[in-house]
Amino acid sequence: MKIGVISDTHGFCHPRVFQLFEGAELILHAGDIGDETIITDLEAIAPVTAVFGNIDRPPLTERYPALAEVSIESHLLLVTHQAGPPEHLPEDLKALLQDRRPAALVFGHTHLPLARQQGGVLYLNPGYAGRKRFGWKPSVATLFVTEDGLEATIHSLEDRPQ
Repeated sequence: MKIGVISDTHGFCHPRVFQLFEGAELILHAGDIGDETIITDLEAIAPVTAVFGNIDRPPLTERYPALAEVSIESHLLLVTHQAGPPEHLPEDLKALLQDRRPAALVFGHTHLPLARQQGGVLYLNPGYAGRKRFGWKPSVATLFVTEDGLEATIHSLEDRPQ
């Protein structure tokens, strides 16, 4: 199963996202959506599970939760906006990970892509898919659910298609 993972669109979705997410059966948006039309556009590809981020305001904060749980086959995925790699997790999130034991924690906020397996959890931040800022390259991720587990790939949105 292919899952598109995106975050920090801030009201703009890089056009290459639609090519990279082609064939996805689900899309996860890890917050800072910025505009409801982003979700509508992504839903043309696949169903979207989204959480709100720190820049989102009503109605986004009323429609989407701060934390979402997605079960795919035997894998639990937690999606939130402000998390971080294991060494920077808030205590309440550490406790939640110990309690729920997810296969992956999907998050955004930092705009820095990360795909790291640690302690049986895949920490996945797709980067940001909005307008270019701070000199960083926008990116998204794809996540494949296989019999062997989860496989994540970060995709730069500035690379030329092959």
